[in-house]
Amino acid sequence: MMIRDRYLELIDRVANLTLEGKIRSKTQVYKLLVEEIEPGTQEIFDRCLLEKVTATEAQLETKVKAARVLRALQTLQGEWERYQQENRGQDAIASAAQQILSAAPDERLRVLLSILDPNQKQAFDGLLLQQLARSLQQTATIAPEPALAEDLRQLATGISQGIESFNALEEYLISWIYEQGKSNLGFGEVEAARGPWAVWAKHSPHDLPRQLFATLARNQPAVSALPNAREIDRAAWLDLTLLLQYLQRGLVIWFDKQPYDAKIGKQLSFSTLLTFAALWSQLASGLQSQPTLAEASFHMTLQTLRAIANRDDFPLYGGVFASFGGKALNDALNYFDEPLGRLEATPEKARILTLFGYSQQALGQYDAATNFHEQALDIARSSNDKACEVANLNHLSRICVAIKNYAEAIRLGQRALILARTEGDRPGEANALVNLGYGEVLSARQRDRLEAEAYEMAMNYLEQGLNLAQKLGDRQTQALAYNSLGIACVVLERAEEALQFLAPGLEAAQISGDRYLYALNYAYIAEAYRQTGATPKAIASAALGMYLLEQMGANEWRQPAGLLLVLQGEVGKESVKTALQDYRTAIIGAIGVDGYDYLPVLLERYRQDH
Repeated sequence: MMIRDRYLELIDRVANLTLEGKIRSKTQVYKLLVEEIEPGTQEIFDRCLLEKVTATEAQLETKVKAARVLRALQTLQGEWERYQQENRGQDAIASAAQQILSAAPDERLRVLLSILDPNQKQAFDGLLLQQLARSLQQTATIAPEPALAEDLRQLATGISQGIESFNALEEYLISWIYEQGKSNLGFGEVEAARGPWAVWAKHSPHDLPRQLFATLARNQPAVSALPNAREIDRAAWLDLTLLLQYLQRGLVIWFDKQPYDAKIGKQLSFSTLLTFAALWSQLASGLQSQPTLAEASFHMTLQTLRAIANRDDFPLYGGVFASFGGKALNDALNYFDEPLGRLEATPEKARILTLFGYSQQALGQYDAATNFHEQALDIARSSNDKACEVANLNHLSRICVAIKNYAEAIRLGQRALILARTEGDRPGEANALVNLGYGEVLSARQRDRLEAEAYEMAMNYLEQGLNLAQKLGDRQTQALAYNSLGIACVVLERAEEALQFLAPGLEAAQISGDRYLYALNYAYIAEAYRQTGATPKAIASAALGMYLLEQMGANEWRQPAGLLLVLQGEVGKESVKTALQDYRTAIIGAIGVDGYDYLPVLLERYRQDH
């Protein structure tokens, strides 16, 4: 008898036994389901039950008995839902094991990774993973082929060791953050004794993770941990994979719970995901002698990139600077050329390209940023992702301002504004208003034609953008609007008005976690203070802007450095030293003692370059 027919007969039998009084409790119904339902056939039973219920409901008006049958079927439905809930895990394990067994030998690892992909709605938890490992181990004992048996043992061992590795490190997941006072999160250029890597290396129970973490703690590339890549088996690689997956997930969950801390917030979730994606890309490069493991490592890179793109709080108007120095961020972005090339032209890819474009823009890499944003714009259009399309028009407009192509900046800003208003994209509209006003001010300034009417129109755009961002509670756009208004006022030599915008711009940038705008605000606060004649404040602000921009690799650090040299020429070296000493406490509070001591070195570096 076909399974469908057998299940239809089972449903009729349950209904009849209920009507006859031979089934009196829900427990009896549930027991029948446990005895009769075969693993992997739940969908068939589900369809059969729905078919019976629908047919019985249609007979209610013509058959008296139908109401009693329907009640019996409803009881069966309730117990069926309970059965599904309690047995979903077993079906998932059976299905996973069957997929692995059916795959070609060189595809089994990739199939397992797809099954364990955390981007799925119902990802495997630790308990299911342990059960899957036992299932694979048991199947290996009866496998007809030695090669298949060995493959299954390797996968089962890797899963078990990965769970064991994370259990050993779980208590150290975030302990290192508190030990170093949250001053550096260890995903950029840090000393060997700081960051997570050294802590995790110390407590890792297995060789490959321990070697990798120790290598990263010494600021060496991940490939340096793979001198004997040919000797790495699938069990060791899978151990490392599951451990990294658990660590990544744990950190992201923890960071997501810190949304109001400028240094420990949701921005760090993106930095963490990007760090692990870059790590997988490096590992793929180091495993070229083992094509299966190299391909699996690229698979993990793409999984992690998708996790970034699929977040509900994906920052269409932000970057990933929270835990990266400039060189570290630039290096991380460079690792993704090949993975991005493999990623299909989907909305996910468009959003990842948008994120990378903004990050490159902050580094002053305008050609690379333009390339990312133009690719993202094309994909967003073809996939009808209007919010992403508006965002990339806005980013391209901002880049055009940076390279002084103001006519194009205004044109792109106008297109972004029209599309945003058409689609009801309020964040996109706020950004477009800011970009349009900013471009208009600087364009008029370039032409030396700053008529009152043109100025009022441009400032009106900027203020509309700020007001809309405030209504939306959008701190990122508020930071951009305050920054743009402040810069416009500095350009127009309206210093007091500029300070009224730049000061709250600092707060908004800090809360939103945008280190670039935060640092850039200091650079223009310095310019505004100079215009007012408040030279000591200008010196302190320029020093902060110079240091913060240089540390994140932004080319704009030279602007406040140049201002410091000009001020030094006006008031003398001793006066500059005195001003820095007077504001020493505030400066150290922002950049630490090491940062304060580095200021003269950085200023001398700029002087020698010029």
